[in-house]
Amino acid sequence: MPLASPVQTAASAPPDATTFDWPRSTRLSYRLSGYYRGPVEGQASVEWLRDGPRYQVHLEVSVGPSFAPLVSRRMSSDGEIVAEGLAPRRYDELTRVALSAPRQLSMAFDAATVRLANGTLVPRPPGVQDTASQFVQLTWLFTTQPERLRPGQSVSLMLALPRHVNEWTYDVLGAEQLYTPTGEIEAVHVRPRRAAGAGGDLVAEAWFAPTLQYLPVRIVIRQDAETFVDLLLDRLPQQAVEAAASSAAR
Repeated sequence: MPLASPVQTAASAPPDATTFDWPRSTRLSYRLSGYYRGPVEGQASVEWLRDGPRYQVHLEVSVGPSFAPLVSRRMSSDGEIVAEGLAPRRYDELTRVALSAPRQLSMAFDAATVRLANGTLVPRPPGVQDTASQFVQLTWLFTTQPERLRPGQSVSLMLALPRHVNEWTYDVLGAEQLYTPTGEIEAVHVRPRRAAGAGGDLVAEAWFAPTLQYLPVRIVIRQDAETFVDLLLDRLPQQAVEAAASSAAR
């Protein structure tokens, strides 16, 4: 399906959860900088795919040149769209390090339980998300309930990570002007209360842009105080053009 750019926000009132129109496909591309045993550069992307009530989210981060990355990680969420947003059914994570064997882990979700990466079964809490789906879930939440993005507000999500399921709370800090390769964008900074390195979990904070359908235009992922990647939007988001619109344009 062809992609059109840029994404634009409608001037009408924000949709509620029952009228929100999930896009068929959206791709966000980022320029990566950070620190991993020294300063690093690279590229990253977030891709959203939908077929009826089924969705997939792919978050890919690559450190080093695109043709020969030093380290890359692909995080994928597969599940269904429900009244409460996204309901993951499977999460896969593939990490590649140059000159090493790939490392893969998976989690599975059913109606009552989550099977963690080590095979342990834990109860599935309502509204649980995974590492990849959380960003799309927050975009949906802020689009349908924009008052949640006011400074001083907080948002809590149940997150299923490879080793455990916990509640994470994100604080809304306020609007900031970001200077991106696509121009200046105002975005609202949302940061988790957990410190990097807590329990070995990756900690991600994000900046959501109201003028770009509340999409995350910057994401900072921290492993610890000295290891992080900073993803900054590299080009305007691309979104799928409906088949009917494509036919009419011919």
